[in-house]
Amino acid sequence: MIDGHFKSKINIFWDSLASCLVAAKLSPNTITWLGLILVITSCLFYLLHHNSLLFGLFLVISFSFDALDGAVARITNSSSKYGGYLDAVADRYQEVAIYLTLAYVHQYWIVCFIAITGSLLVSYNKARVAIEITINNEKWPDLTERFERIFLICTGLILTPFIHLPDSLNQSFLYYVILITGVLSHFTAIQRFIRARGVLLGKK
Repeated sequence: MIDGHFKSKINIFWDSLASCLVAAKLSPNTITWLGLILVITSCLFYLLHHNSLLFGLFLVISFSFDALDGAVARITNSSSKYGGYLDAVADRYQEVAIYLTLAYVHQYWIVCFIAITGSLLVSYNKARVAIEITINNEKWPDLTERFERIFLICTGLILTPFIHLPDSLNQSFLYYVILITGVLSHFTAIQRFIRARGVLLGKK
């Protein structure tokens, strides 16, 4: 939602940062792979140090780097269908890796399962329609897309050491951030299902 409404301004920011990568002659696909490696590496280190603040900061850096593949593609006019596909697949692996890491470290298996399934269904409920008919990107519900999900998780990780909830809630701030992310993701997935139903039945 945020990325969609402010896309032109956000692209200007990423394009300015991407100039260094263009000078280094890194291709968009190479940057996509490096972004995936950075996220997975951050997850592996979190298994060892369990420091949510560091994990959140490393993810911010990793995702910032990962976002530059599209900017490099625009600047160098090297966008490709394979590049878009690779980026989408890498994005899914990144999110799954993060939620599995959080589930393992904190034993938040249920809320992470809710978040993972919601995240995947947000993408699938739109992508599956494209197999049936030709669609465009307009009017698709986008309350909690990838940008919002990553923002929530990184914010939760960074703030958890500083926010202590009442004992009556019996869980950490991070737990509830993951839960909220999952619930909002499923809400968006349901919105997209309704939109898909209308499109496929010729009502929208």
